[in-house]
Amino acid sequence: MTTKQDIVLDVHEVPPARKWLTLSLQHLFAMFGATVLVPFLVDLSPGVALVSSGLGTLAYIIITRGQIPAYLGSSFAFIAPIIAAKQFGGPGAAMMGSFMAGIVYGLVALLISKLGVKWLSTILPPVVVGPVIMVIGLGLAGTAVNMAMYADPYADTLVYSSKHILVALATLLITIICSVYFKGFLGMVPILAGITGGYIIAIFAGLVDFQPVLDAPLFKMPDFFIPFVDYTPSFSWSIMSIMVPVAVVTMAEHTGHQMVLSKVVGRNFIEKPGLHKSILGDGAATVIASIIGGPPVTTYGENIGVLAITKVYSVYVIGGTAVLAVVFGFIGKITALISSIPTAVMGGVSILLFGIIASSGLRMLIDYKVDLGKNRNLIISSVILVIGVGGAYVELGENVSLSGMALAAIIGVVLNLVLPGREETSGNLFEEQKQANDEVA
Repeated sequence: MTTKQDIVLDVHEVPPARKWLTLSLQHLFAMFGATVLVPFLVDLSPGVALVSSGLGTLAYIIITRGQIPAYLGSSFAFIAPIIAAKQFGGPGAAMMGSFMAGIVYGLVALLISKLGVKWLSTILPPVVVGPVIMVIGLGLAGTAVNMAMYADPYADTLVYSSKHILVALATLLITIICSVYFKGFLGMVPILAGITGGYIIAIFAGLVDFQPVLDAPLFKMPDFFIPFVDYTPSFSWSIMSIMVPVAVVTMAEHTGHQMVLSKVVGRNFIEKPGLHKSILGDGAATVIASIIGGPPVTTYGENIGVLAITKVYSVYVIGGTAVLAVVFGFIGKITALISSIPTAVMGGVSILLFGIIASSGLRMLIDYKVDLGKNRNLIISSVILVIGVGGAYVELGENVSLSGMALAAIIGVVLNLVLPGREETSGNLFEEQKQANDEVA
């Protein structure tokens, strides 16, 4: 646990002016690669994603009363649901789904403030959350491989490209080397380093077109996608069934981040300002993102890592990063540069990222000692994995269906509630949280 002597800047300390920009830029670089990768994969504006990330973080800081130094970036968990929602009803449907997911965050925050967290641990034990997180990563595996292998992964007819797969593998190798062998700054930004290195290789391979970057203005209004201006929002049970179950699962991930952050900073954020305020802040940030056309956001493990290494916990540094992200979103050259990154480069990075997501679900099962030798746990995890990865769906009516991860999550919750032996074999997602609370307190 962090001691007072270890802290360089505490939560409410203002950094010296000469260091403030540098410290905030460090956090910007840590979140940048992953945050712009999400809109790239779901065909949303990277400029809007940066703006929504910055505005969402500022809203989070306000709602948590400046007590939690957490940065919010684009959420990978919503990639597949956004793609499915866009195929069903276009970009407007995806934004409405994100909006509803944010509202669910708010409702859960209200319930936690009134009832505590025990009910949430009953619905979402590790034996359910772990396999669902695995489904999130494995369900995106095909997307990563297609981007790495094919000249145009979105074409009706896929054409294998040796050049693309070699660039993708080189990008993957750079990312792995930076993650495993480098310490300090490069060790904290392996995604950004991999994208940068892969981009340079792609230039020599002739895969980069610089003309749009040269033609882009220095400053440009991001391509915001505003309700009642660019589309007419409408409620849809189908879109809700696609997006909302993901929000329930990401809340468990959010709780894990708060537990880790509490240990790193040496404060009990679960108790003060409270998990309900943290989840409410996350939900408000997602609502803001949906209103301007950005992907849903969530707290970022990369930035928690920066806090752990630097011992700089100042919320003012995080706020500075948020302001920089908003400014970057209005720089046309940067947005055009992001858009010029070849799909092979993003595919190479995605192979690792999506695999890490799946592995983190497996790690949850291990960390919480979920015994797969028990038939009950084996059945729940097996059903979730096959239904989620296999893409099963259930039609509930005209234009209303449950599919993929959403269906897998709901079936997992139901199985956990109805199968006997729940208390003995499921594990308790919040037991370690209580221990962490006691340790920090």
